[in-house]
Amino acid sequence: MIRLHHVPGSRSVRVLWLLEELGLEYDIREWSLTDGSLRSADFIAMSPAGRIPALEIDGRAIFESAAIVQYLTEREGRLAPPLGNGERADFLEWISFAETQGNILQALNIQHIFLRPESARSVPLMKLDTKRLGVTARALDRHLVSSDTLLSEFSAADCMLGFNIDAVFRFLSAADYPAFAAYRDRMTARPAYQRAMERGGASMYARDFYELPDG
Repeated sequence: MIRLHHVPGSRSVRVLWLLEELGLEYDIREWSLTDGSLRSADFIAMSPAGRIPALEIDGRAIFESAAIVQYLTEREGRLAPPLGNGERADFLEWISFAETQGNILQALNIQHIFLRPESARSVPLMKLDTKRLGVTARALDRHLVSSDTLLSEFSAADCMLGFNIDAVFRFLSAADYPAFAAYRDRMTARPAYQRAMERGGASMYARDFYELPDG
């Protein structure tokens, strides 16, 4: 049995999508970001920092999205270039890039959505992180002008952007990054992505777009 520990709309969407692309059978246990359950002893035993996702597989639990993605692709022998392939380094770079961008999105989610009261928010930090997000979006936009996917063909590196491709354009205008926006549309149209969303992809966002506050 494969069991994904998941929060809808969170980083664990990446692993959920990859499981569907690989055609694996799996179970989902849903958790909440706000009820304290991720700090429970049961969850900490699987993910020591109390972070989603965790994946129970092959008699153990694996934490951290990048580790899970690499483990699954090596286990199945698909959706990742093997060692010795010229694109292996690119694959590893884009997995790490997705996590870098995801960390910026996490900071923006905290400021825009989770931090209460609103007076506790830091407008300078929100502006800074929005600019940092724009830098990562421009890098993707430049890369995707000449490529439909991150590598020469679809891979698990694309799945690592599974959370990001919905979240980025909650804070940035898609019109400013047309190649990245077109990539998002291609990825979200994939049948496996749509199956993943049906199983556990409810968004955490209450708005289509989050404006920067004045200040």
